[in-house]
Amino acid sequence: MEKLIVLLLTSFLGLAPLLAFGQKHEEDIISTSAGDLKITFIGHGTLMFTFGNKVIHVDPVSSETDYKKLPQADLILITHEHFDHCDPEAIKILRKDSTVIIGSGSCQPKVPGLKVMKNGDRTNILGLEIEAVPAYNIQHKRPDGNPFHPKGVGNGYVITFGNKRVYVAGDTENIPEMKNLKNIDIAFLPMNLPYTMTPEMVAEAAKWFKPRILYPYHYGETDTSRLVALLKDTPEIEVRIRQMK
Repeated sequence: MEKLIVLLLTSFLGLAPLLAFGQKHEEDIISTSAGDLKITFIGHGTLMFTFGNKVIHVDPVSSETDYKKLPQADLILITHEHFDHCDPEAIKILRKDSTVIIGSGSCQPKVPGLKVMKNGDRTNILGLEIEAVPAYNIQHKRPDGNPFHPKGVGNGYVITFGNKRVYVAGDTENIPEMKNLKNIDIAFLPMNLPYTMTPEMVAEAAKWFKPRILYPYHYGETDTSRLVALLKDTPEIEVRIRQMK
């Protein structure tokens, strides 16, 4: 009985696990003008969106789930070439003849048939408007002085689902270009050192463009409660914490 109550409650909240696929991933349901958008939180920087009859995978990585138990992709978005974001084996499982794969140019050697988008490019795929935006480091660098994510190499993506604009930032810091983002309804911002942002940097970025819903992701062992505290006096931004270590 207790298990039934928990399942009913999580379903009501839009957080039901993916029991149909035998894997427990949290889900949220977002209403749009063109139907519901289902967000499946796979883990780390890996997401799955289901919209209408289309399945969109973002940065699929085999270490985060068993992709043989998830639906294949109509569209795959890859932010950059690092192994925890661009996994050819996961892509091979998810790929079907009609799958469109979009990524930064740095991913091209790993993914045959990839359609390259550069920072600033826009396209319309499967009825979805997609914009590639910058994702890079300014402060955090390797011992040799090079940034973990150089400017112009990786992408973030703004995807429009009906009347909702979803920003998946990729691996980035709170870069000046974020100040130009407009009408973002949902944002995924990375929060782990030394590769991306501190909670303070995420909070600053969020205050610039004010997403209605903010999901920290790719956060490793970072204390997510710190971000919640930093934004507690910004009621227009709802911070939602999901399992995205």
